[in-house]
Amino acid sequence: MRNDQLSLFGEDKSGSPLAERMRPCGLEEFCGQEHLLGPGRLLRVAIERGDAFSMIFWGPPGTGKTTLAFIIAKRTSCRFIPFSAVTSGIKEIKAVMEEAESEWRTRQRRSMLFIDEIHRFNKAQQDAFLPYVERGHIVLVGATTENPSFEINSALLSRVKVLVLNPLAEADVRRIVERALESEKGLGPMELRLEPPALDSIVAFANGDARVALNAIELAAGLVADRDRLITIDMVKTALQKKTLLYDKAGEEHYNLISALHKSLRNSDPQAALYWLVRMVEGGEDPLYIARRMVRFAVEDVGLADPRALDVSLAARDAFHFLGQPEGNLALAQAAIYLASCPKSNSIYKAYDAVTADLEGAIADPAPLQIRNAPTRLMDELGYGEGYKYAHEAAERITDLQCLPDRLRDRIYWTPIKTGFEKTVAQRFEEWERLKRQYRERKE
Repeated sequence: MRNDQLSLFGEDKSGSPLAERMRPCGLEEFCGQEHLLGPGRLLRVAIERGDAFSMIFWGPPGTGKTTLAFIIAKRTSCRFIPFSAVTSGIKEIKAVMEEAESEWRTRQRRSMLFIDEIHRFNKAQQDAFLPYVERGHIVLVGATTENPSFEINSALLSRVKVLVLNPLAEADVRRIVERALESEKGLGPMELRLEPPALDSIVAFANGDARVALNAIELAAGLVADRDRLITIDMVKTALQKKTLLYDKAGEEHYNLISALHKSLRNSDPQAALYWLVRMVEGGEDPLYIARRMVRFAVEDVGLADPRALDVSLAARDAFHFLGQPEGNLALAQAAIYLASCPKSNSIYKAYDAVTADLEGAIADPAPLQIRNAPTRLMDELGYGEGYKYAHEAAERITDLQCLPDRLRDRIYWTPIKTGFEKTVAQRFEEWERLKRQYRERKE
């Protein structure tokens, strides 16, 4: 067995960092990722059956990608061979894969090749895995923090299952820290106590990353005086070398700050919008939650006043997803400033509500016959499509065709406001309404 394998399986971790000593050895110790490991879920069932398959774990740091690979290897009795794409070349890996083929031929035993940071291999290097994965004698398990759609070539991607790991929930991080304080292989022998605010601070700072949380508690433990055995909030701040912001992602402060961001954007205040966004990100809020709120703002509060607002918001979300932190934070900041600078309109929001009110207050009206298709003879005989007017054949590319049900024929749902691009749209609709009136007057 290789030396690096020895410590990975928990057999000789003396002197290792706390995060390594506390690495779970089985599913019973693993926290989080219930969507993969809950009862009846795909990965749990595969592990319990000892049925390993090639996969790529995609998720943020400290969420259990490497640990899950170790657990799978132990439960499936595969020969486990870990590599890092940062330090290992493809020549070395090819040699190992050939050894794995020999292992299969002589002992009928499969090998699990674990590649950490697999996205660092280029396309040609990734292609080298294909024949071995296809034969099934090697189980390839990759781990990446980058979007596999962009970083893993399609040929390899089609032969593996991508499993998405989420940032750990606060409750999971809290449980991991508490377990480290109690465990004999962790900080248990020191008999430490932890102030509740100190624990809250570590959990917030970790932002769903177990390794960050364990490193923080280990550093703070080194500041404890022998007589007190108490880790305080000040010790945690000293260990983190960073001010802990007041922010409760699950409580009132969460709603206060997102409300402050939303209202600052609506009031076209880029300075305040940037302040609240950064405060939330640095306080530990999920950046993708903020991105979702800005996408919502783009359609709810900007709308057609600046249609580009939606593009900018979605691009910021994708950029953050691709870059991660801290670089991706700048994409969110750029979007916030752009949204604050946009002209504002909630006309689409109000129009949608108006349609909803009509739908809830009456029966569902049938579509008028003149705008129905008539693909069969019977439907043609029933009058489907009779009286339809083809707009492309009209001089102004518009007709007086009635498209709403009779009961609602004169209903106005969307009233554009005359600001930004919506002013241009409003002018178009005014001209079209003028043309429709002319058609009706000619008939009369």
